[in-house]
Amino acid sequence: MTHGRRAAVLVGLALLLGGLAASDVAGREAALRRAVGPSVPVVVVRSRVAAGAALDARHLAIRRVPARFAPAVAYASVSALAGTRAAVALEPGEDVVPSSVDDGTRAVGAPVRPGERVAELVARGSAELIRPGGRVDVLVTRERGDGSGATTVALEDAEVLAAHVAAAGDGADAVGDRVAVSLRVTVRQAVYLAAAQSFARELRLLPRAAGDRRHGLAGTTVGSDLR
Repeated sequence: MTHGRRAAVLVGLALLLGGLAASDVAGREAALRRAVGPSVPVVVVRSRVAAGAALDARHLAIRRVPARFAPAVAYASVSALAGTRAAVALEPGEDVVPSSVDDGTRAVGAPVRPGERVAELVARGSAELIRPGGRVDVLVTRERGDGSGATTVALEDAEVLAAHVAAAGDGADAVGDRVAVSLRVTVRQAVYLAAAQSFARELRLLPRAAGDRRHGLAGTTVGSDLR
């Protein structure tokens, strides 16, 4: 083999190996993107904001994060916070969530009684029917080991403190309506709902009729085989 032919073979081999390596890296990046989901916009604090200060473009910025790691209830644009103030002191880099925002209608502190908490979650439901002041039941669907699902009435008669159509960053691009809500719950219920947003295949909100305060279905479970 001549010197020129040997050099050409080595160059070709280097190009082939480089192409294979690039393909492997691209495949790993694609797998990672599938695992963490698409990036979504989330409003964060640009500079420290004192409690009561106006939330505007001087203090806020947009950060894109994988949907899997975005807050369950967040703001996708700075304009959505127009006219609001910080309910608490906010530090640079902190996500802006409804509980840290004062829109002028809230009292000092969370709108709950002693021993209660505000649970924030995003679930399937009708944004037209689920309104502040109404009440809902919460259904949680879990994945079974065989791939089937089991749906449980996890919470009954929860009061809705706030509700709005979930932004794109909350997964609103998925099939079906999704609503971001704040619910009045106990500490135990708040812990369960926070965990459910990680382990559940789906959360669903069922709006109740006005004045319907009946209980007794909590814990009722039905599988995908309706047994």
